[in-house]
Amino acid sequence: MKNFIKFIFRVLFRLCVFPFYLFYLLSNLFLDKEKNFQGYSQLFSLIPGLIGEYLRREFYRLTLTYCSNDCCISFGVLFSSYQASVGEGVYIGPYCMIGNVDIGKDTLIGTHSEIINGGKQHYADRLDIPIREQGGEFPKVVIGEDCWIGDGAIVMSNVGMKSIIGARSLVHKPIAEYSIAAGSPARVIRKRQ
Repeated sequence: MKNFIKFIFRVLFRLCVFPFYLFYLLSNLFLDKEKNFQGYSQLFSLIPGLIGEYLRREFYRLTLTYCSNDCCISFGVLFSSYQASVGEGVYIGPYCMIGNVDIGKDTLIGTHSEIINGGKQHYADRLDIPIREQGGEFPKVVIGEDCWIGDGAIVMSNVGMKSIIGARSLVHKPIAEYSIAAGSPARVIRKRQ
């Protein structure tokens, strides 16, 4: 019975989101798709409470590469890329920034965390050209399944499955599976095995 009620709620919220989705598709014809997506992400991030959670999830199920029907995307979460994917049972805490990231199932992401696409998003080699015009690299970041990213962490590289990243840590190099890492820059403290 509980699953049936959840299904009914998903259908109702999908119907509520659908006009926005149609307008999103239409505006993609005239606007840059990434920037258009970011605008809608900002809009849906501002809806509070359980209603906002349901609306965000249904919108992202329509627009992201993949978004499960049982994830939790909290208030204030911004996605900067429609190419991201969110696995089953994922929890993303309030006020997170998520780039082009694959988030494995059952992963927990703490409040105010940022998962961005590498540390070379802006080249700064030349002085005769403004930094904003020098380009950069945006590699996809993969967070393995069953990870825990602590509050305020900044993740710029892959995190192996079943790993824990301490609060306010800076991950700038890949973290191996089953690791507990903390610090700025993050270092592996020990293994979970």
